[in-house]
Amino acid sequence: MKFTTNRRKFLVLFSSTLACFFTATMALTLIRAQTNTETKRTRAPSQTASTNHSTGFTPKHSGLFVLRCSAVTNGGALPVEFTGDGASSTLPLEWSGVPTGTKSYAVIMHHIDPQGITKWYWTLYNIPAEVRSLPKNVEDVGTAGNNSVNHRVGYAPPHSKGPGPKTYILTVYALSAPVQISLPPVRVNRDVLLAAMKNLILNSAELKVVYDRTEIIGNAAKTN
Repeated sequence: MKFTTNRRKFLVLFSSTLACFFTATMALTLIRAQTNTETKRTRAPSQTASTNHSTGFTPKHSGLFVLRCSAVTNGGALPVEFTGDGASSTLPLEWSGVPTGTKSYAVIMHHIDPQGITKWYWTLYNIPAEVRSLPKNVEDVGTAGNNSVNHRVGYAPPHSKGPGPKTYILTVYALSAPVQISLPPVRVNRDVLLAAMKNLILNSAELKVVYDRTEIIGNAAKTN
């Protein structure tokens, strides 16, 4: 009898242990399944980015596409010749590292003032794919849009009214197709152009130049 009682206790204990084991195993399985689900959700954005990349979208600046100017280095002082205090010439530009599949280019020159307002000085689009440079005072290459200075078609040179250095950014965009815009060039501003080529941008490159009119403004004040 005593042996039977001990055996029953052993079987009860064994059954309880076995039940706990299966319960723990099931709980661990559920935790692992939930963890895998959360991991997939976390990775979803990067997978989406990879998909976009495969369909032609690349980071805005890959570093391989480079914009240069023979008249000024990146971050350098803009020569007076290319400003409203000089001949108002457009800058000579050249680019390299063109991404595969480029069918057209666009160029924009803009500046963000201290109030955060964006001003644009040059919008040029539908530059042919075989073009790799723009000469000074370029003509008959691509289609020129307007500028925010006089709202006319073409280049408006930097001519800040306030003192202090101002940074102007020139950007060349490599596009997978020519830009389709139904508006007349005089109505094509920076925002219109950016919206039109949003889904066509393969890559872009920037060149920053700085112009400071402090001395010129000071001399003008002394003259008056």
